[in-house]
Amino acid sequence: MATQIDKEACREAYNQVRDDNTDTNWTVFKYEGSMIVPAGQGTDYEDFKRMCTDDARLFGFVRITTGDAMSKRAKFTLITWIGENISGLQRAKISTDKTLVKEIVQNFAKEFMISDLRELEEDYIRTELKKAGGANYDAQAE
Repeated sequence: MATQIDKEACREAYNQVRDDNTDTNWTVFKYEGSMIVPAGQGTDYEDFKRMCTDDARLFGFVRITTGDAMSKRAKFTLITWIGENISGLQRAKISTDKTLVKEIVQNFAKEFMISDLRELEEDYIRTELKKAGGANYDAQAE
């Protein structure tokens, strides 16, 4: 059976993260059978990381604030998490299913495909987003 996505529910979760008037800075889309649905959102990046288990395959849309005292900017990233215990067929399928997620999640600075928890460290993600973001004035403060 072909994978489908709950477009309305996923779009609502996506917009919560993008909205500057909410504290929500991440949302997760998971599989329920052959349907991709929102499976949580929150304000603490560590809560997002806890959802990335060895048995999970999911898509995370995350807001990271970058910049310095003079200029703070919200940067967004799409993270595809594939746990170590996910079968080869499911690993292959997540790549094609990502196109469904990208119909909803269209604005992000950088995309990650991760299966190692160390690569999920917030500092690593922030550093990679800074590299993708053009001008970096942090060096002037050193």
